[in-house]
Amino acid sequence: SELRRQEERGELLQPLTFVLLVLCSVLLYLKVSLMDPGFVKPEGAEAGECEAQGVALPQVPGGIPDIPTRHCSYCLLKQPMRAQHCQLCQHCVRRYDHHCPWLENCVGERNHPLFIVYLSVQLVVLLWGAQVAWSGLNFEQSWNWLKHNALLLISFLLIVTLSTVVLLLLVSHLYLISCNTTSWEFLSHHRISYLQHSGLENPFDQGVVLNLWRFFC
Repeated sequence: SELRRQEERGELLQPLTFVLLVLCSVLLYLKVSLMDPGFVKPEGAEAGECEAQGVALPQVPGGIPDIPTRHCSYCLLKQPMRAQHCQLCQHCVRRYDHHCPWLENCVGERNHPLFIVYLSVQLVVLLWGAQVAWSGLNFEQSWNWLKHNALLLISFLLIVTLSTVVLLLLVSHLYLISCNTTSWEFLSHHRISYLQHSGLENPFDQGVVLNLWRFFC
């Protein structure tokens, strides 16, 4: 059959790979949007959870002097350093980065690495889609050509726009991760008490390699 001949010629490998990437992108989206981003729990429950998982509670960097214990005025919980209350989620989130409207979830300590993986896979899918759309465009200066290729041209322009947005978002996040800072800390540096009292511009920065290693590993 024709399908068998295409398989033997290896013509099905690319579309199958593309479909798998799209599926992977959808699964990553669901995972990141539905998982706990690192909601702050009552102190006893949080310590017990860390002990059960064999995880140490984060330590305060040496560049930050002692500051008063922070309590969230909304949750009434002890707020760990780098945590922030999200008005939309109605929770404090550990190592809060931002609330993503596309995910309808916060990006924080637990789902931030997966969020970066999701953006990377999504960028590959979009660039691949842009290449496929471009390959189908044989430009001609005629109204008839435009009438028959308008949908493909619009699709290509839309994919390029989305690819640019995702690329800028991914690059900005990788830059912040390499500096061991978050979007919230970067934009609100002057309003955050533990950064105001620090003698360093970024007391969490331990060098690019170590910052990336600790974030992803």
